[in-house]
Amino acid sequence: MAYQESIYLNKIEDRWAILATAFLILFFSGGSRFLFGFLLIPISDDLSVTRTALSGAATMFMVISAVSMPVFGRLLDKYDMKWVLAIAAILGVLGLSLMGVVNKVWHIFLIYGVVYAIGNAGTSTSPIALMVSRFFEKRKGIAVSAALSGNAIGQLIIISSFTSAITSISWRASYAILGIINFVTIVPLIFFVLSGKRMQIASEEDRSTIDINTDVSHNKSDNKGEDSLKTIFTSRQLLLLVTLYFVCGFQDFFVGTHVVAFATDQGVSEALAGQLLGMMGLLTLVGVLCSGFLSDAYGASRPTIICFIIRIFIFALIMLSKDTSSIIIFALAYGFTFAITAPLTVIFSGNIFGSSRLGTVSGFINMVHQIAGGIGALVGGVLFDVNGNYNAVFVLMFVLSIVALLASLMVKEKLFVKRRF
Repeated sequence: MAYQESIYLNKIEDRWAILATAFLILFFSGGSRFLFGFLLIPISDDLSVTRTALSGAATMFMVISAVSMPVFGRLLDKYDMKWVLAIAAILGVLGLSLMGVVNKVWHIFLIYGVVYAIGNAGTSTSPIALMVSRFFEKRKGIAVSAALSGNAIGQLIIISSFTSAITSISWRASYAILGIINFVTIVPLIFFVLSGKRMQIASEEDRSTIDINTDVSHNKSDNKGEDSLKTIFTSRQLLLLVTLYFVCGFQDFFVGTHVVAFATDQGVSEALAGQLLGMMGLLTLVGVLCSGFLSDAYGASRPTIICFIIRIFIFALIMLSKDTSSIIIFALAYGFTFAITAPLTVIFSGNIFGSSRLGTVSGFINMVHQIAGGIGALVGGVLFDVNGNYNAVFVLMFVLSIVALLASLMVKEKLFVKRRF
């Protein structure tokens, strides 16, 4: 009995340590990723490089990061989580540090667009959400949401800190400092927290999880190896998930890229338009935490359905009215929905396909989301250049919201519960 109580206490301590580690990893990786946009003008001026060229490096970052996500998911399914995340963190540190010594645009494409992109993908929301989900069978949704809130908080604090310091330190020093901070925080945390005993506890708990609907058949499926993956990747359920996450990414990156420009086009002051992003970030935190609570209580489909119902209404609103009050309502409401689906990737993947392929499936879905985001930002810019306004884009977003809502309604989740013996 004493031994069982000791194991239980270790589990509780381990879970909090895992959650804190996940939060801190995303705090630094999320904040570090957005530093490039903040330093775009200083880099452009110092290296005499056009913003178009630097935007190309940012696009390359998104593509390489997106392609790397399912690879890291597969590695996390097969190998020790500690080493996979540690290698990714070291690559990220290397990319950040080397950005301080670049002299040519191709250096930026190589270091930021490839090295840092691969490292950041391994410490991004997809693998970190997977890590947290493996240690929290109960309250998985809120645990993942709490960890992912590190992204938004890190972006706010790190960018704000460098905003205050940019007058006294160069952009090169900014990257060097951030590289050092990431190295002395993330890498030791990964090695210390993800040690053998904690991983063994998680593995034992994971083995006590079964599908209450398909106990035997599910276990057999998990052991089929590549045949099982083939079944998953040709399934109707994965197609539905890909559809709704494609729409979500397409819309998120369009809004994130163009909302300030759209607001100023409509006569909103630059100060208020800039503040909208900050207010959207605060509501994003509220939305992601609400998503976690709802997914724990009702499954991942419910918050996803709510997300796209809200988006249908706000895209309809902005199509009909573009005054300042409508723009503010649109921005705040969209901010609330911005990250609702982020913690649900691993919830959907686990509830529908089980835990054995969780990393591979969730990594693939996040790759789709990331690539769709790049397309959405680009399409928004192209349609604006063609039409001189965003009207056509908002119509497209309204239609896509309906498509995603229908896909969400057709997703069928299975429930995985812990054996009670």
